[in-house]
Amino acid sequence: MNWTAPVMNWTILLPQLALLTTALIVLITGTFSSSGGRGRTVYLALSGNIAFGLLSFFRWGTNSTGFEGMIIMDSFALFMNLVFALSATITMLISISFTRREGIPETEYYTLVLLCELGMSLLASSANLLVLFLGLEIMSLSIYVLTAIVRERTLSHEAAMKYFIMGAFASGFLLYGMAMLFGATGSIDVQAIGMSIKTQSLGHSPLVLLGFCLVLTGLAFKVALVPFHMWIPDVYQGSPTTITGFMTTGIKAAGFAMILRVFTGSFSVLADDWRAIVWVLAVLTMSLGNITALVQNNIKRMLAYSSIAQAGYLAVALVVLSQHACSAILFYLVVYTLMNLGAFAVVIMLERRGEDYLDIKDYRGLATRHPLIALAMSLFMFSLAGIPPTAGFIGKVYIFAEAVRNGYVLLTVIAVLNSVVSVYYYLRVTINMYMKAMENDIPAPQYDALHLLALVITAIGTVWLGIFPAYLLHYALRCFNTGF
Repeated sequence: MNWTAPVMNWTILLPQLALLTTALIVLITGTFSSSGGRGRTVYLALSGNIAFGLLSFFRWGTNSTGFEGMIIMDSFALFMNLVFALSATITMLISISFTRREGIPETEYYTLVLLCELGMSLLASSANLLVLFLGLEIMSLSIYVLTAIVRERTLSHEAAMKYFIMGAFASGFLLYGMAMLFGATGSIDVQAIGMSIKTQSLGHSPLVLLGFCLVLTGLAFKVALVPFHMWIPDVYQGSPTTITGFMTTGIKAAGFAMILRVFTGSFSVLADDWRAIVWVLAVLTMSLGNITALVQNNIKRMLAYSSIAQAGYLAVALVVLSQHACSAILFYLVVYTLMNLGAFAVVIMLERRGEDYLDIKDYRGLATRHPLIALAMSLFMFSLAGIPPTAGFIGKVYIFAEAVRNGYVLLTVIAVLNSVVSVYYYLRVTINMYMKAMENDIPAPQYDALHLLALVITAIGTVWLGIFPAYLLHYALRCFNTGF
């Protein structure tokens, strides 16, 4: 019997190899450099991350596969790579002064951020369930460590342990679901599973249905859909603030990339069965996230519950799962990355060691002492609330319009009502900054030039995409011209 070696097309992984190489260089350089030289690791990490983004950008329009079809580099994967690069770059820019203030080991910090981004990219590029799980674990293990990287803070250790234990359960559900799908269809290829379910009429097979439910549970945990959201508030509050921002954007984007791959590839033939389930999850997620955010005084917990609500809005588009609905998810992920990381950039400016000044009342009178920072924070709050002419408004309109176009009027009404509720707690921050008298002396903001650059990028992006969204919408739509 002749044996043929599998074809290994390494060139398809050039963006991911750039990330991996940079992570190793950062680790080695930081380990063997003096304490003064370690401060340069962030610039190495930024350079590698920009290279990752550029390699993805210049390959736009290609559609190639490698490693026996397990990896696919199409427009969707490249678009998501750019989202991950944007999230990681802004996170690094706002981390420089923060890591030094909190005494965080910079070498390990930036190495783990790069490895986490590598896992995200593999998730978006996977056409095989095993590769998808590999990317998920690379991302998850990195973020577990980043959650607890401030060694002196007990709250961070508690958050990391909760995240690790619940994440392990979710990964177990996901892996068992994948095993059942393999048992039913004989394949772990995302597209082949969908074809087997369709051609062999396995839509009502108990093994397929149970596998779907387990996979859905694991995926819902990663994007914090209710009732799989319980880890979010404590983990987001206990994590370093920069990592909280990274989790709310990059991790969430990777989770929805994974969902889109699996749902459009393997489960599209079961759409009539799972749409009602996701409909209910979307309503519960929006409602619980917004209602609970109303009573939060800690701004990180408020943004944590806000993140849950935002996942609910994205789940509305997931219910529709049309070409335009999928592109609406991609557009909203970019918008959410800009406005949420912008808000966290302001929080980090005012935060002090030990995480003081995180109560919303601490923002009273901020507009009097620091008007530009208050203006930037107001912009991000307006965008998160969906107030025109910000990018958040356009993102929600695009999702809601597509839901109405496909007949989901009641779901859209519930989503709009939830969006109205969210205006209260977002504008509460603005009211405290502009209309409340200062109770405590507001400390001078702590930031450097790169932190300020991140704030400018997020603010301009939030306004620009609110006024000129067509260009990004066009490219998001092109990701689904031919499907996955």
